Amino acid sequence: MPTIRLGDPSLPLTTLVQLSRPGQRIALSKQARQNVQRSRAVVARAVAAGGTMYGINTGFGKLAGVRIPDDQLAQLQQNLLLSHATGVGEPLGQDASRLAFALRIHNLALGFSGVRLELLEQAIALWNGGFVPVIPSQGSVGASGDLAPLSHMALPLIGQGFVHDGDRVVTGAAALKRLGRAPLVLREKEGLALINGTQIMTALGCLAVHRAMLLAKAADLACAMTVEALRGSEKPFQQRLHEVRPHEGQLATAANLRALLAGSAVMPSHANCAKVQDAYSLRCAPQVHGAAKDGIRYALDVLVTEANSVTDNPLVFPGGDVVSGGNFHGQPVSQALDFLKIAVSTLANISERRIEQLVNPDISGLPPFLAKNPGLESGFMIPQVVAAALASENKTLAHPASVDTIPTSANREDHVSMGVTAARHAERVVANTAKVLGIEVLCAAQGLDLGAKLRPGAGVAAAFRALRKRVPMLARDRFLAPDLAAAETLVTDGVLVAAAEQAVGALAV
Repeated sequence: MPTIRLGDPSLPLTTLVQLSRPGQRIALSKQARQNVQRSRAVVARAVAAGGTMYGINTGFGKLAGVRIPDDQLAQLQQNLLLSHATGVGEPLGQDASRLAFALRIHNLALGFSGVRLELLEQAIALWNGGFVPVIPSQGSVGASGDLAPLSHMALPLIGQGFVHDGDRVVTGAAALKRLGRAPLVLREKEGLALINGTQIMTALGCLAVHRAMLLAKAADLACAMTVEALRGSEKPFQQRLHEVRPHEGQLATAANLRALLAGSAVMPSHANCAKVQDAYSLRCAPQVHGAAKDGIRYALDVLVTEANSVTDNPLVFPGGDVVSGGNFHGQPVSQALDFLKIAVSTLANISERRIEQLVNPDISGLPPFLAKNPGLESGFMIPQVVAAALASENKTLAHPASVDTIPTSANREDHVSMGVTAARHAERVVANTAKVLGIEVLCAAQGLDLGAKLRPGAGVAAAFRALRKRVPMLARDRFLAPDLAAAETLVTDGVLVAAAEQAVGALAV
């Protein structure tokens, strides 16, 4: 497997997602090594000159006015990690922790942080050894960096804290011993450089955006299946209609729906029926799904920019300046993730309404709740309730975290971003929405089975076949929870979208 070179400020989302997965290898680019050495030389000269520099020979936050003697500078950096490693809550998933660790290495390798190559080599050895820091999920307010969780991430470098070793958790000291490495003795600036950054919220956000992009395609596919099952109209998806309101996401969704429905025998079968218009959840899918896609793409741009940015403080510039600023503030990421939550929540909201269209006999023209023997059997009555519960939960999670600032550190850090909160909520919104879309495709497939048995569009037909390989038609009431779980997996693993794309070509996001 090719080695991923860190320190090049142009890593795309595909590479960032790779970095979340086990079995990869990382190294520094040649240019990154030179940049790191140049930056460290600036710090060394500044310390030798005896000037007072924040975080290098001073205390932190409110204690920035306390000058630390030269013989205590190494202890200062170790104390910083130990005192700040106060995170609480369940640990982050290993995928997010692995990516956050890689992003912090990448950030430092850009060469504006003043750390030694030895620090990065220690971190790379742990990462390549498969050791993933155990990082509590709660405790960051998203300004001055994700201080508490990043401190937990950094502790194994000095032989402290804990790491995942596959399915086990071992100490940082044990991991270093396995690698034949001694605990790192931190030097000036290095403890602060490790924890001043937005890598926790960014890692969670990158993975949420990646999953949301797949859900945007899955939502179009689910809608197309529902349009077929309900014998809806394809007229609202005509290209000319959307060209006069040319939002990028709207155009993309309408094109996806046209492709998925192409060749359908269902559409012409009711061309002259009495129905004038479909419900908004079908007819306005390009407008609603499209707006969600626009929001997801905005979040993508922000997250990829952030992943390749320098978020340390103070920053060390090639000319010799050490400048204290605020690049660690997570507002851009927090705000983008709030937009992502809203966008993905909208996909769940409209999907749940389509599920209602499918199970409600007053609307659908199908058997009540898609049951073969209604009354004796409840069919998909309660999956619609589950979808409603999930969609409603998303609405509370979508409340913006980025406006919920709270002052910390004796009011020195008087405006914070709550970026990790936004990221954790975005992660849950994405997971909930995948479940809702899984329920919709189950209901739509059942509607196709119970309907007129006409040939659906090629994309819909391919997804239908892929679904039926895992989940059979509901011929009578059965234990449905495994079916819901299977459908969710088919959505999140991209199986249904891949089947449809194999039939009709790539769908747009």
